[in-house]
Amino acid sequence: MSLIRIQNYINGEWLDPIDGQYLDDFEPATGQVYATIPNSNEKDLDLAVKAAQQAFPSWSNTPAEQKAKILNKLADLIEQNQDELAEAEARDNGKPITLAKNVDIYRAAANIRFFAQACTQFSSESHAMENTAINYTLRQPLGVVACISPWNLPLYLFTWKIAPALATGNCVIAKPSEVTPMTAYLLSKLCSQAGLPRGVLNILHGTGPSIGAPLTEHPDIKAVSFTGGSNTGTLIKQATAKQHKKLSLELGGKNPTVVFADCDFDRTVKEVARSAFANQGQICLCGSRILIEESIYDRFATALRNEVEQLIIGDPLEETTQFGALVSKPHMDKVLSYIELAKREGGTLLTGGEQLKIKGRCADGYFVQPTIISGLNNQCRANQEEIFGPVCTLQSFTNEKEALQLANDSEYGLACSIWSQDISRCHRLAQQIETGIVWINCWLLRDLRTPFGGMKASGSGREGGLEAMRFFTEPKNVCVQFKH
Repeated sequence: MSLIRIQNYINGEWLDPIDGQYLDDFEPATGQVYATIPNSNEKDLDLAVKAAQQAFPSWSNTPAEQKAKILNKLADLIEQNQDELAEAEARDNGKPITLAKNVDIYRAAANIRFFAQACTQFSSESHAMENTAINYTLRQPLGVVACISPWNLPLYLFTWKIAPALATGNCVIAKPSEVTPMTAYLLSKLCSQAGLPRGVLNILHGTGPSIGAPLTEHPDIKAVSFTGGSNTGTLIKQATAKQHKKLSLELGGKNPTVVFADCDFDRTVKEVARSAFANQGQICLCGSRILIEESIYDRFATALRNEVEQLIIGDPLEETTQFGALVSKPHMDKVLSYIELAKREGGTLLTGGEQLKIKGRCADGYFVQPTIISGLNNQCRANQEEIFGPVCTLQSFTNEKEALQLANDSEYGLACSIWSQDISRCHRLAQQIETGIVWINCWLLRDLRTPFGGMKASGSGREGGLEAMRFFTEPKNVCVQFKH
């Protein structure tokens, strides 16, 4: 099979990188190179910025109804091509194809449709000064903005960023992860079919050093929306400190799952397993620190292990597969190193812990068994550092106060889930948990109108709903004094 050649999307055209530099794109399930992608640099960026600047005056003044029509057409095309996109996502990322279709591709279309509708209803404020003046707020697009998305939910999070930016009238230069570039490339083909004007969306491929850093630092980029690791988020803050750009940083997590004895036991076991191991644990919202009330600890640990051991692990392209490959060999090696570290720190493997060899097509793929570890204190590295893989730890607590202390004892603050039928306790804890998102008796139940983001090392700013629309616009107050 010949290699697929991915190209940049600049000013409505598909272009090779100016300097002719390419990267290999690996299929995680097989460990084989199946595509090449541009390793773009400042020359490609300058071309994209110029195209975006030329497109901005017209796009920013396009009526909301017309922008919505184009974006809705793009959402339609994603839905019409969901099978092709899901297969591409499963192949490029290693996730099960059923997950890609039912979550990633579904949400990509939903993201775009949500913000297409939002731009037709986006309102601003007015404030009357009694018998003196009226103030009204203009919310104007920023100009050319950067959207940088990660590898774990490639099209899902790519569209989550570009949709509000485009809906509010900005022109976008987007960088998907170089590890999972395929669906962003396929999306560029659909953008052309949807009638998106030239230069409004430009997609540049490449590594963080080659194109990511220049993109965030370019003087004509007015805002940066980034999802990825906390260390990279810190570098972006430092690099842009003197440029006064708007920043939205959705970073890592080390999320607590708090299970009380009065939970709905069987349902909680199933949902906690899902929250720990969905997408092979490669979701920033996964519950990787599972805190269990002492009176049910042994029973819950046994039930959770049994639930996890029933997962069907295999070729991501098989409809029956529930658990696929990790995204890359370096990431697999990182995850395995943390499992070895946890064992050295005194942890006990309840299940998993090994690289898994799959027969046939996937013999050289990057598979790791879903892993549950007990016996670690909260201060060890395996409980404090983001592993971002199919690894969770179990700890016990004796009362609500101790559960809260353990949950908050982390430099991260992205998400938490609480499992209890005492709703008063759930509300009480939700107010005290130091995370941007709290789920009660559920996980990853998302309303796109709500603010999304974290505290502490998990980021700054919020995405979703009005928060995203406001981030991608500049508020300007206009004060008009009454004529006397």
